[in-house]
Amino acid sequence: MTFLISLLAFLVTLGVLIAVHEYGHYKVARWCGVKVLRFSIGFGRVVWRRQPKADDTEFTLSALPLGGYVRMLDSREGQVSPSERGQAFDLKPLRQRAAVVAAGPLANLGLAVLLFAMVNWVGTEEPRAQMAAPLPGSLAEQAGLRTGDWVRAVSADDQPWRDVLSLGDLHGQLAQAALLRQSVQMEVTDSQGGHRRQLRLALDKLNTTELNDAARRQVGLGGAYAEPVLDLVVVGGPADLAGLKAGDRILSVAGHVVEDAAQITEQVRAAPAGVPLPVSFDRAGNLHQVNVNPRRDVEAGLGVARIDVRFQSARELVRLGPVAGLARATGQVWDTSVMSVRLLGRMLVGQASLRNLSGPLTIADVAGQAARKGLTYYLGLLALVSVSLGVLNLLPLPMLDGGLLMYYLFEGVTGRPVSDLWLKWLQRGGALVLLMMMSIALSNDVARHLGLQ
Repeated sequence: MTFLISLLAFLVTLGVLIAVHEYGHYKVARWCGVKVLRFSIGFGRVVWRRQPKADDTEFTLSALPLGGYVRMLDSREGQVSPSERGQAFDLKPLRQRAAVVAAGPLANLGLAVLLFAMVNWVGTEEPRAQMAAPLPGSLAEQAGLRTGDWVRAVSADDQPWRDVLSLGDLHGQLAQAALLRQSVQMEVTDSQGGHRRQLRLALDKLNTTELNDAARRQVGLGGAYAEPVLDLVVVGGPADLAGLKAGDRILSVAGHVVEDAAQITEQVRAAPAGVPLPVSFDRAGNLHQVNVNPRRDVEAGLGVARIDVRFQSARELVRLGPVAGLARATGQVWDTSVMSVRLLGRMLVGQASLRNLSGPLTIADVAGQAARKGLTYYLGLLALVSVSLGVLNLLPLPMLDGGLLMYYLFEGVTGRPVSDLWLKWLQRGGALVLLMMMSIALSNDVARHLGLQ
């Protein structure tokens, strides 16, 4: 069932983003008076077609749904009758050709703004950015972050302060800063919003070029702060069998005093397999101790110890008004686009790992997870992938829209188009670069699924 949800979410994601991208090309081409012969979602054998009249655009769905295209009337690809020369793409003015080519990526970026805005308007219930205990020796602990601190705003490399709306928002902003090796100032308060102070999180000192588990441990941010009070005890689970009940306040695990739920989870996972775990707790003012035998789940080939309990963290509805939601969505698209370009640049010069590239398997996995969490989470993921598709297609690489815009820039400056010989070699080079990027992304996907990254 999980696989089917991931597959369906992946196909819907691809279908929507490809359709919007190609519709951008199609619509601007029609506005410019270009005759569009075919609008296709997918490649290869046509499985469905619609063409109301013989001279209209043919709309098709093809068997391989990994892309799409808009085929326009073009004198370079065949004979064009004198009556239709005014509708040929290659015979249109330079500014119109450039507009048609740029419309696809810009449509993806515009869709991302709309999707982010919808998420901001509808709102999502998320844990607030009140932090659990940082990992010992981590950058977060060195910065002075304490259990229960509430992060209210951040500033990367002394840029303007940005409010933190939730724990997920904080993680997203810190992930961007970590990938770009930026120092981050954090404004934090206590759980009541008082005792405001500033901390410096030295993400510029991360000794890694990718945001993997090792980097996250080095940063050391815990999850959302939660009181060490049991909110739910799963019937038949290890905690239930040991006699723990909802409402019990955990005081220590394996002799280690705990201040929040994250420390309990950490102690449980660190417990040796098959060894009972002493747990001290308070119930209605009375001190008790029991031995809990954790069960072990298999995740990525590793045994993860669990006692099947849940703790309640503070959650808030993150919702913005029409203007604020749209403004934030525009900022999200801009920030994500800039971060993507800068990260690609760092990968080119070896300052960031190529393992940061992700391919279809990772997208399918993340899309499935987002779909299971709910519509707003899926729309947010769809927006992120739409930004990535728009930015990727604007890169100045032959075979991409950005490569065509690069040709048009040359034509605009010199007054003549790129020669056929140069076009041939540039197309080959661009195809090779794209093939290498796709191969690296796919190998990264496989390595992640095998637990090798």
